Order: sequence, then C-alpha cells, then structure tokens
Amino acid sequence: MTETLLDEAWAASEAAPEDGALRLRYFGRLAEAELFLLLAEEAQGDQISPKVFDVEDGPLVLAFDTEARLTEFTGLPAPYAALPGRALVEMLVGQGIGLGLNLGVAPSSRLLSPEVLDWLAQMLEERPEELSARIIALHPPKGLPEELLLALDQRLARMEGLAQMAYLVGTEAEGGARGHLLAIIDPAEGAEAALARGVQAALSFSGVEAGLLDVTFLQSEDSRAADCARVGLRFDLPQAQSTRAEVTPPGMDPQRPPRLR
Repeated sequence: MTETLLDEAWAASEAAPEDGALRLRYFGRLAEAELFLLLAEEAQGDQISPKVFDVEDGPLVLAFDTEARLTEFTGLPAPYAALPGRALVEMLVGQGIGLGLNLGVAPSSRLLSPEVLDWLAQMLEERPEELSARIIALHPPKGLPEELLLALDQRLARMEGLAQMAYLVGTEAEGGARGHLLAIIDPAEGAEAALARGVQAALSFSGVEAGLLDVTFLQSEDSRAADCARVGLRFDLPQAQSTRAEVTPPGMDPQRPPRLR
C-alpha cells in the first residue's frame, strides 16, 4: 500500500525518538491530515455517532488516513465521516475517549490516549498575540527557520477561502526591538480566530517559540498592506470555487465542526 505523509512523519519520529521537533512535526501532520472516522451509523446532517470500542485501556474510536485503510480494517463498506485531524481532536477532547489511528493496517498504527488528545487540543487552541507595538520599519524576513517557513506555507495552503494572501515581513518597533510579522490580507468575515490558530499550530509544531512571530489582519486597500507587499514573502491562500457544493461534509468546514450524538 502507498505510504502516506502521516506514515512518513511517524517513521521519521520513530527513527529519532529523542528529537522533539520530529515528534511535534508528526502531531502537526496528524492535525492537518484528512481522517476517516468509523461511525456506528450514517451521519445525520452535522451530527455524527462514532463507533466506540470498549477495550482494556478504556473506550476509543477508530480513524484512518485513507478510505482504503478503513475498508481494509472493516473488511466491508462501513459508514464514516471524513474530517481534518484537528476537528476530530477538538471533538474528542474532554470526552475520556482515546483514538486508534490506522490500527493494524499501516506502519503509522498507534493508540492515542485521552491525555495525549487533550494535550494536542491545547496545542491547537493556542494562538499568537496580535500585533500591539508600533512598527516604525519593515524589511524582508531574515533568519527564520526553514521548518517554520515550510509549516506556514503548508498550513495556509489548507485554509481555503479564509483570506486572500499573507505577507511575512521583518519588523522594527519603537525602542529598536526587531521581530517578524505575518500580515493576513482580506480575511473572510469571522475567520480571524481560525487563521490565528492555524498560524499558532505552524509555530508550535515546527518547534518555534510563538514570540518570534506576530500576526495582524489588514484589508488590501490599507496602505500598510502595500508596505508589506513591497518587502514581504508572499503566501497565496487557495480560494473557494464558485461551483463548490453548498452542503459540506461534517468536519470539513472549520467554522462548523461536527457534533457528537
């Protein structure tokens, strides 16, 4: 069976068990992966009923990072919900339910305890502080880890329709303090929190301290957006297709996570 990105991240972390950055990268990949959650019955609107297994270590639900792996496990077609790992973690947090991931069908097979899921949910919930200091100069970004740039690019590429673009710039504030700023341009109404959480996840799972990057939201007609465009590193966010179906499967809309029944 074809190796998935989650398999690769898991293998890398297993090959270097003392490397905390690789473990963080694995959890970041898990949060971004599309997972197929085994259900007890077909979803009803945005409400789902995961199939819960009672095992020695406590109740758990099962999810797989491909539909084929779910079918390999069940041996026959079964109801499921496709949703991002982030949405699944947020759904399970505080429930006392573990997650069996790719159990028995992939190299990345593992069991995540409720405690691990609670920790991961906390990591996903954190958000960077929005810009508060007065910036007196902008310059091209310099000195940021390549892992962070890659994580930002991958994270923003998955936030379809939440903003037009973003610029990463170096900054100098009053008093001489230097730092970096991610200016997110034309955020969709109400999307600021989801965008900020996505940026925080890119920071957290690349092992970079949140203090290295501020976030601000600007409209494209704002002169500060033009200033950022002149010196910044640009990230384009994918835009929603006009032909996209009006009905979104449970968990795929970041503003409407699935609900347990």
